[in-house]
Amino acid sequence: MNRRLTVAAALLAAITGSTWVHAQKGAFAPPRTPWGDPDLQGDFTNSDESLIPMERPEALAGKRLEDVTSSDLDKLIDERNAAREEADRQRWELRSPLHWFENIKPKNSRAWLVTDPPDGRIPPLTAEARARNVKRAEARKGRGEADSWEDRSLYDRCITRGIPGSMMPAIYGNSYRIVQGPGIVTIGYEMVNETRVIPLDARPHLPSGMRAYIGDARGHFDGPTLVVETTNFTDKTSYRGSSERLRLVERFTPMDATHVEWSVTFDDPATWARPWTFAMTLTKVGPEQAPFEYACHEGNYAMRNLLSVARAEEAAAKAR
Repeated sequence: MNRRLTVAAALLAAITGSTWVHAQKGAFAPPRTPWGDPDLQGDFTNSDESLIPMERPEALAGKRLEDVTSSDLDKLIDERNAAREEADRQRWELRSPLHWFENIKPKNSRAWLVTDPPDGRIPPLTAEARARNVKRAEARKGRGEADSWEDRSLYDRCITRGIPGSMMPAIYGNSYRIVQGPGIVTIGYEMVNETRVIPLDARPHLPSGMRAYIGDARGHFDGPTLVVETTNFTDKTSYRGSSERLRLVERFTPMDATHVEWSVTFDDPATWARPWTFAMTLTKVGPEQAPFEYACHEGNYAMRNLLSVARAEEAAAKAR
C-alpha cells in the first residue's frame, strides 16, 4: 500500500476515533489474480465479531455507527467480554474449560451489526410474515423438541446452517476459505463442511421451481468488491423467518491486506417492510486457524443423545 495513504488513514483514525478497519475502507486496491480479477483468496475468520449484537442496543439509542468512537467501542468490548466470561463460567465450567472456545475475548470491529436502516434496527415484519409465523407455531403444537429427528434443526442434523448462518459467529467453526478460478469463486465453511460454488459468468438463476438449502448464487465484481446475489431458497433454511422469496445480496469488500468487510442485504417483501443490511469484518488468518475437517456425520452423538434422553424422560414420567 502507498505509505502516504497508510499514514493518512492512521491519522484520520486517531482524529475521528474511527477504528483502523473503518478508516481503511474503500482505500485499498487488492492484488489481482493471473486472469485479472481482484484477489480475495485466503482463509478468514469472524471470531473477533462474536458478541456484537445484531441491532443497536437501547443504551445507544440516538447514536449512529459512525458516532461510536474507539474509546466507546473499547468500553463496550470490555463490558461484553466480562458478561460473557461470567455467563460461560457458570454454564460451561463443569463440562469444558473456557480456553477451548475459539472466540474468547473478541476484538469487535463495531458496536452493532445492522447498517441499514440507519437506526440500526431490523424493519418490522409484514402482516404476511406474522401470519406465516402463527401458522408455523400451530403446526408445532403438541410436539416436543426431541419427539423425532425431524423436530431438530438442519444444523443439529449435520446438514446445513444455511446462508448467512454458516458465516455467523459461533463458539467454534468460524473459519472460511475463499478460492478463485477464472469465472468462478468458491467459499468453503468450516461449520458443517459446506462449500458454495459461485459462477461469475452472468448465467441466469435456476428456474424458480429448483430450490436449495443454501440457495442459488451468482456473482460479479464491482471494482474490488465481490457481489453475490442468492435466490431460490427453501422454507427449510429461513433466516429470521424469511420466505422463499428472499433475495440475498452479499458484498465482500477488501479493506486492507488482512480484512474484508462482508455485508448482507435482505430483500424479502413477504417478510420485512423494507430491505435491510448488516455487516461485519472478516480477518485473514494463517495456517493455525485454517478450517478444520468438520466430520459431523461420523457418529452424530448429539442427535442420538438428544433423542435417547427424551425417551428416557418419557419413560421416567410414565413410571411415576
